[in-house]
Amino acid sequence: MAGLGRSVKGDVHPYVELARRAVRLTALGQDPFRHLDPREYAEKAEMTIKRGCFVSIRMVHTGELRGCIGTIRPTRKNLWEEIVANAAAAASKDPRFPPLGPDEVEKCRVSVDILDEPSPVRDLSELDPSVFGVIVEKSGRRGVLLPDLDGVDSVEQQLSIAMRKAGIGSLDGVRIFRFKVLRFSEGKPEKD
Repeated sequence: MAGLGRSVKGDVHPYVELARRAVRLTALGQDPFRHLDPREYAEKAEMTIKRGCFVSIRMVHTGELRGCIGTIRPTRKNLWEEIVANAAAAASKDPRFPPLGPDEVEKCRVSVDILDEPSPVRDLSELDPSVFGVIVEKSGRRGVLLPDLDGVDSVEQQLSIAMRKAGIGSLDGVRIFRFKVLRFSEGKPEKD
């Protein structure tokens, strides 16, 4: 599933369009839930399903991550709300970064990952970092890593990063889950 859903130049998927609008509004200090109308997307059946999703923001010229927030399982009544909430949080609440400024919005590109339901992993041979994301859990701690990330080429790297994010020191007693995503991304953002 890696790579599926990527937009072609000039063709932006509604998930990405919605996430970009929410990121822009948040960077301008506005509440996207007050300024975006879900009725604009009401005819798009894919917005009414319930799924977990991640919204990632990367700098166009460097590809560096600028924000990424998501949900493994749905926490809102539909995917429209899930995308808006996660896009706003990626722009303003990722603890690794300061809030995105209005001057940065057009220097970023946005992607949306829609998650399948996670399933337990019984053996590490069931993992492939180019196909599956991972969730590691131990003693109330949880780390998540999306699939198909630059520089993550082995299962060991993927698990190590997810465990580090969760503050988990060893694989002993760790529960591992895998999931696939559909990734939708934009090229260089256009000015409005």
